[in-house]
Amino acid sequence: MIRTPGRLLLTAVLALPTLSAGCGGKNTPPTVSIPGAERSVKTKALEAGAMVMQDKTPVDQVHMYVCGFHFYGGDMTRQVEAHHYCIQSNEDFAQCLIFSGNDRNARLIGIEYIISAKLFETLPDDERKFWHSHDYEVKSGTLIAPGLPVTAEHELMEKLITTYGKTIHTWQVDRGDTLPLGAPQLMMAFTRDGQVKPELVEQRDRRFGVSTAERKSNRSDIPTPTVLPGADAWQHGPAAQLEVKTLQTTKASSGSP
Repeated sequence: MIRTPGRLLLTAVLALPTLSAGCGGKNTPPTVSIPGAERSVKTKALEAGAMVMQDKTPVDQVHMYVCGFHFYGGDMTRQVEAHHYCIQSNEDFAQCLIFSGNDRNARLIGIEYIISAKLFETLPDDERKFWHSHDYEVKSGTLIAPGLPVTAEHELMEKLITTYGKTIHTWQVDRGDTLPLGAPQLMMAFTRDGQVKPELVEQRDRRFGVSTAERKSNRSDIPTPTVLPGADAWQHGPAAQLEVKTLQTTKASSGSP
C-alpha cells in the first residue's frame, strides 16, 4: 500500500462502494423487530428531501467497517456480533457506530472509541478498566473487514492490533429486546482461544464467505504487542459494569424552578 504523510491511502479503499453492498457474502439481518407503524408516504418524502438538502458531514466521514464480537462486562455467556462503522479522526483516535448487522434494517446498538497505545498510556489507572485490547481479535482472525482484499485488510489489522477500545452497548438485542431498554452496558473483547462461542464465528463466516482460520494464518506475521497495564481488567479481578444511580437533581442558580 502507498503511504501518505501520517495516514494510509487505505482510507480510499475502505470507502469503496463494495462495503455497502453484499460484502462478499450474505448481509447480516437484524435479530429483533421494532414495534411501530410502517413509514408513511409523508415520512418517506421528508427523508428523500433531507437526503438531498441536508448536510451530513459527520456520518459521511465513516470510512472503515470491521466486524467482530463483544461480550458483556462481567458475563461472558452473553456474546454478540458487532458491526463497526468508524471515523478515523486522526492517527491515534477513531470513533465507531456499532450496528447489529449490515443491511438497511440494522439496529444501532452502541458506540466504540478506539485509541492508540500512545493515548492509552495517558489514561489514569481508574479509567483503564473500561478499555479492552484488540491484539487477540486481530491475531485470532475473528476481527474482519468485510469487502476488503486480504492484503488491504492485513495492513489495516497491523494498525488496529496495538489499539484499545471503550465500548458501550445501548440495545441488548441478544436477549430479544425490541427497543433499547435498561442501562447502557460496558462491553469487552475476547483475549484468548476458547472464549468466543464457535457457532457465532461459524455463522458469521458462512454469511460473509470468509474463514477466520485463514485470516488467523494470514496474520501470523503481525507482531503481537504487549498489552499495557490496566486494559482487559476483568482478567485480573472483578469486572466493571455500568449501573443506574438515583441522584437528587442539582438545580441551576439562575432562578430556574
